[in-house]
Amino acid sequence: MSEERTKFYRFLSDFNRLKWSIAVKAILSGAVAGLLAVLYRLIIERGTATAVTCYGYFKDHPLYLIPWIAGAVAVGLVVAWLVKLEPTAKGSGIPQVEGVVLFGMKMKWYSILVVRFLAGGLCSIFGLSLGREGPSIQIGAAGAQAVSKLLGKSKVEENYLITGGAAAGLAAAFNAPLSGVIFALEEVHRNFSPAIMLTATAASLVADFVSKYFFGLTPELHFTQLPQLPIHLYFWMIPLGMVTGFVGSLLNKALLASGPLYDKMPSRWAPTVALLLAIPCGMYLPLTLGSGRDLIEFAETATGGVLLLLLLLVVKFLFTCTSFGSGVPGGIFMPILAVGTLTGSIFGILSANLGLFPTEYITDFAVCAMAAAMAASVKAPITAILLTVEMSGSLVHMLPVATCAFSALLVSDFMKIDPIYEVLLERSIGKEEEAEEAAPEHQKKSLMEIPVELGSCASGRRVDEITWPSGTLIVSLRRGNQDIIPHGDTILLPGDYLVIFYPTGHEEEIRKSITDMCHEKF
Repeated sequence: MSEERTKFYRFLSDFNRLKWSIAVKAILSGAVAGLLAVLYRLIIERGTATAVTCYGYFKDHPLYLIPWIAGAVAVGLVVAWLVKLEPTAKGSGIPQVEGVVLFGMKMKWYSILVVRFLAGGLCSIFGLSLGREGPSIQIGAAGAQAVSKLLGKSKVEENYLITGGAAAGLAAAFNAPLSGVIFALEEVHRNFSPAIMLTATAASLVADFVSKYFFGLTPELHFTQLPQLPIHLYFWMIPLGMVTGFVGSLLNKALLASGPLYDKMPSRWAPTVALLLAIPCGMYLPLTLGSGRDLIEFAETATGGVLLLLLLLVVKFLFTCTSFGSGVPGGIFMPILAVGTLTGSIFGILSANLGLFPTEYITDFAVCAMAAAMAASVKAPITAILLTVEMSGSLVHMLPVATCAFSALLVSDFMKIDPIYEVLLERSIGKEEEAEEAAPEHQKKSLMEIPVELGSCASGRRVDEITWPSGTLIVSLRRGNQDIIPHGDTILLPGDYLVIFYPTGHEEEIRKSITDMCHEKF
């Protein structure tokens, strides 16, 4: 045991050099992820534009609906077959990336890319209410994994590059590199690590450059008329956040409930049902088609009137649930933002009509509510705040956006809402454990780095007082700039970084157990 510990510690002593090596590879990963995300964006945007054109034509030529319905059935069966071939390409893709990074789940980058592009493109032609940001994150992670397989040397390096690729995917999707970095830390990796920070930053900046080269310097959601909100109106961000938090929480529950409803029917028919339900939405409310980018721009201008906006809100809410619950490849990132923007616009119009503030500030309410909906449903408030600030192009809106987002988060916590991606991840882990092959490779070991958080089970306790999973070995403890070889009587402090080797058999179970010990429990 001592010889093994010495061997591992000699490797860890070169960690600083290793992280710069990873950063260089992250640059290549960011370029690959950026190119893949750009290609996916072009495909999805072209598909959604086709859907809008076709549904508009069908209103005047209803007979053409007959072959369209037949096509929907055929495409639904093809998509169901593709998802069956590669189940990890199902849905958003964010929970799957988190499962790979946090719990050692397996991800086949080549089959994920094939299914994402084929199934995502086919579904976009019918205008399903799904975003491309979640899939772009998994596509970026898959591209980074491909780079890691080519150039990587260890499992921990692969995890770092996958996290960086995920950040790059979001950065390319929104032209928002800082949001990509924070998303990698807050949602994917769920802790702050200097190595992760460096990797995610390098990959995101390169991917953002690639995206801007093809699409220009304008952010994905560019709010052209966003006046600075007077400080005496900041108080309104609290009720706005509470209302939007309630709507976002309901959306969280509805999205999570939609999957089990589809599970009651044969899985091969679920995509077909979703594609058929898209037809009336496309013919009568085309703004609800696709991710919701056009809908956000429409709601931001607040020109449609309260009744129309309310109708769009209800339809987009339900349409997103029927699309996502079917399990087709597609995300909910942008639809959640669209629901929040609609809620904020409605709240702003009603309040302005009562004379509570001038109508010129309705746009501010719509933008702030966008962040609030994401904070309430995804429960990643820092990412939501930064993303909104990057999209608005001005830091002067950070305080009202933050006030609104944290008010929504408070409502979400009060309603005991679980983060949607965490719940989806737990479901994915459960299904993977059921399908796990019987012969794990117990001889191999993997490496994980995890912080000890304040309030966790491990915080303040001696190493030998904690029941670690069988076969694990704590080979290093980083405390500030010091690397310490821990002993049984070493007390773990908040902020310590543990470097742990563990057997690859039952990876998900072991990593989850260690994470539960070291992460704070609310």
